[in-house]
Amino acid sequence: MEGRLYTFLGAIGGHDQLWIIMSHLILTVAIVFLVSRAATKNLQLVPAGTQNVMETYLQGVISIGVDSMGEANARKYMPLIATLGLMIFTSNMMGVVPGFESVTGNINFTLALAIIVFFYYNYLGFKENGAKSYLGHMMGPVPALAPLMFPIEIISHISRIVSLSFRLFGSVKGDDMFLMVLLMLVPWIAPLPGFFLLTAFGFLQAFIFMILTYVYIAGSVMMAEEEH
Repeated sequence: MEGRLYTFLGAIGGHDQLWIIMSHLILTVAIVFLVSRAATKNLQLVPAGTQNVMETYLQGVISIGVDSMGEANARKYMPLIATLGLMIFTSNMMGVVPGFESVTGNINFTLALAIIVFFYYNYLGFKENGAKSYLGHMMGPVPALAPLMFPIEIISHISRIVSLSFRLFGSVKGDDMFLMVLLMLVPWIAPLPGFFLLTAFGFLQAFIFMILTYVYIAGSVMMAEEEH
């Protein structure tokens, strides 16, 4: 347990790293499921309570993607983006609550999310454009430059996995370390401004992950409309 924050789930099942991550992941999924269930259990024409919050959130997610791919496509791919956003935000907020830990502070989880996004947007690229057109787009406008452009494009796409996963992991892990030091030095009222700051960072990282996913999907499915 040395060098780690105390967690309630760790006190129950031990402070083994695998148990900590898996138990908090299950808890994160359960929270997202329960909130979604509460929002859709009794749908009303005039939303109220949880339904109102979730509808506002979904409209916000759609507005994120409108500029990059238009409203129709933003609505089409909204379920994936909204689910990622809910998972990441819930996990980030869990890490702010003393006694719990964020699974986004583990590189294995953030890497898994980045790989899902990577394979999904490339799948859409092949599906919407065909293999010849999609791969041909990576070879540049001039055939003579293809041997140079294609490896660069491949490296660029693979680097997106690193960018998505390490940005989220690094930010959340840094927040966890900041929180640990803060609680050790001033464990009472003084850390409250730090908690507000970590909450803002948690929201920001979820927003960045969502908007980058939208951008990557837009780039793969709208090759013929690159001016957008």
